[in-house]
Amino acid sequence: MTIRLGYQIPNFSYADTGVEQLFGLVVAQAKEAEAAGFDTVLLMDHFYQLPGIGTPDQPMLECYTTLGALATATSTVQLSALVTGNTYRNPAILAKTVTALDMVSGGRAILGIGAGWYELEHHDFGIEFGTFTDRFDKLAEALQIIGPMLRGENPTFTGQHYQVQNAMNEPRLRPTIPIMLGGSGEKKTFRMAAQYADHMNIICPREEIPRKLTALRERCEELGRDPGTLPTTHLDMVIVAESAAEAERLLSGVPEARRPAVIIGTPEHIAEVIKTEVLDAGIDGITTNMMRNGYRPGVLTAVGAALRPLVA
Repeated sequence: MTIRLGYQIPNFSYADTGVEQLFGLVVAQAKEAEAAGFDTVLLMDHFYQLPGIGTPDQPMLECYTTLGALATATSTVQLSALVTGNTYRNPAILAKTVTALDMVSGGRAILGIGAGWYELEHHDFGIEFGTFTDRFDKLAEALQIIGPMLRGENPTFTGQHYQVQNAMNEPRLRPTIPIMLGGSGEKKTFRMAAQYADHMNIICPREEIPRKLTALRERCEELGRDPGTLPTTHLDMVIVAESAAEAERLLSGVPEARRPAVIIGTPEHIAEVIKTEVLDAGIDGITTNMMRNGYRPGVLTAVGAALRPLVA
């Protein structure tokens, strides 16, 4: 499993689009990403839209139902969540869910997973939120159940939060399904990635990438793992704009504190920034989203054309 060029769809609010047209635009994006040379299409695993993108009442499709539908509309792209909130599902059920996605997609699923963080969703849906430590303890336990189940083992596990007894997971299409962790925590998250994951998606300001990669290498070395066996991607929000006025219009609604993280400009400018500030810093692959552009046919193709040579 390699993610070299991923496209994340985090936004389901499209101008002049009714609910009956919404999913068609999601399919169109996935198909255009595939045709443009992106190797992975990813969704957020949330029930409400996130702060900084929109308001909680804006459209948000359930992640795994949507990924399963996209599996039938695409043929080559890998499909994943960036990332699954561990707290939202029983880990054995999650293993079954992602294995079903792998089956219906012909072996294209990746389990992206993290500890969960959006308290409002937990509160409103009656899901226990707990402390930061609770959520990471749950993730560590969940990975000890999910990993074996994805490999076709029948784990028995008794932890503080989860218990399974000879949990079976059939049918399976592949010997295993890759696990990707997402986050930025240099101690807990990176250590779990070094211990359990096949891929690490780092979410951080671009200037912090060298420090994050150093920390990730250290966690691998502490566990006796070759850091070269844990490839990385970096999530970047990009805005395609041909003028300063267009850029400012598309930036409206983005909190001032988050604006420096956004890469704005032509596809060629975006590619240059990603090359010099992300790939040259040591990251192996790219995942982008274009939430402020909405969906305009052709924009994704142009971005893919500019980025694809960087990861070829």
